[in-house]
Amino acid sequence: MHDFEWIIGLLLGSVALSALARRLSVPYPVFLALGGAALAFVPGGPSWTLEPDLALALFVAPVLLDAAFDTSLRDLRDNWLSVSTLVFVAVVLTTAAVATVAHWLVPAMPWGAAIALGAIVAPPDAAAATAILRQVNLPHRLLKILEGESLLNDVSALLIYRAAVGAVVLDQVHARDFAPYIALALAGSLIAGYAFARLSMMVTKHVTDAPSAIILQFAGTFTVWIAAERLGLSGILTIVVYAITLARTVPAQTSARMRVPSYAVWDTMVFLLNVVAFVLIGMQMRPIWERLADPMRLHYSLVAGAVLLTVILTRIIWVMSYNAALRYAVAKRGGVRRRDLSPPTVQGGIVVSWCGMRGIVTLAAAFALPDGSAGGAVFPFRDLILLTAFSVVLGSLLIQGLTLRPLISRMKFDAADPVGREVGRARTAAYRAALAEIDGDPSETAEVLRLEYTALLAAAGDSPDGETPRELPADPLRRRAIAAARAALNALRASGEIGDDAFHRLEEEFDWAELSAGSPDGR
Repeated sequence: MHDFEWIIGLLLGSVALSALARRLSVPYPVFLALGGAALAFVPGGPSWTLEPDLALALFVAPVLLDAAFDTSLRDLRDNWLSVSTLVFVAVVLTTAAVATVAHWLVPAMPWGAAIALGAIVAPPDAAAATAILRQVNLPHRLLKILEGESLLNDVSALLIYRAAVGAVVLDQVHARDFAPYIALALAGSLIAGYAFARLSMMVTKHVTDAPSAIILQFAGTFTVWIAAERLGLSGILTIVVYAITLARTVPAQTSARMRVPSYAVWDTMVFLLNVVAFVLIGMQMRPIWERLADPMRLHYSLVAGAVLLTVILTRIIWVMSYNAALRYAVAKRGGVRRRDLSPPTVQGGIVVSWCGMRGIVTLAAAFALPDGSAGGAVFPFRDLILLTAFSVVLGSLLIQGLTLRPLISRMKFDAADPVGREVGRARTAAYRAALAEIDGDPSETAEVLRLEYTALLAAAGDSPDGETPRELPADPLRRRAIAAARAALNALRASGEIGDDAFHRLEEEFDWAELSAGSPDGR
């Protein structure tokens, strides 16, 4: 019962912290990290643990699938050079710099352990950054670069991590074995991710019950990760390909009744997994801290601070150097000629270099290091690596997460909205197709729809960009009517004229009608 009470308290506390984060317009992982750190020093707190082997599958697989499902392949192609330099070059440079600093400060640390630490803290978690970036005026190109980085940098970092951990555990490093491993992991993961996605679509296409479909989605995600790991592939890359393949096909086969609850559940689970990750890592900090003598505490703190500084400076140096080279190349070539892509700027480089907050992947990778519970040896300097990883996550979220929004506000980026323009053009094409579909239908209902769609397209014709309004002409009236209908329904239940069964059935009908009428801001 004591553990159950703690679970309820932690869930309520995380909701309160998330609400505070929204009110202050900062990423909610900032407050989760503070809460996890505070939990380490709460007297009488729980001491839960998790098998290290489960950490990456439990925390990373669903979060990664959720991010990959929303990824635009077109935007990745448009920004492939910038994304790839962050995914590969920045990760490798950060890993090397951190490993060098860690080995210099702790000479007894094996190079394999130092490289593992570097790979753990190398990949930024742009989920925290994009939580802010979507609230401010930022060029679309920068947002897509950061989203692409967050999706793919875990692949390169965890490939290095796996190799380094394997080298330490096996006490040997053979360079000749490393290249084939990387090639097999990359090529095999691409094939496996696509094959798993096609198989998943065959299994789930006939499932029409929303709860069953959502359970299958989660079970399928974990199954794909486990299967990839058992085959010696990259679980992360397999999940990315799996999710992107599903995202290109599944929406056309999924009804709104299935999609709406599914998205809501996934958003909730991603939040919950972040809570659990920060809580579990916070709990590991207390025994680590208690085992250390005062001089060792100071030394470990200095190591953690040096690694945090190295992580931040390495990203700034690389991003600004690349940004300067890219601006020079664009200036010589004569500008950007693709779609609505904005040219690289100094301000954009500053923002990207400062979006280096670490998050759940760093925590999960640190936690996944062998702890001896399975009968093997404890990973060398595991306590130091865990403490350093948590410090880097907490420090980067506090230093960069709390200052990113003010920094962007000072940059005064252009207010262009290419996504909004694309939405307007796509809406026009979609309603023209809808109007063509009901053309010739003599019914009164079809005539009502024709009048509404014609009015919408007429408004698009009056727009200089050919964009339709954000909502149908009758949508404001629909929302008023539905609100009045809800009030009448509530009154009927309150008076006892109808029971709860009838109430909930009509409530669901009004919910779908309200969704079809859109929201006041047009989203």
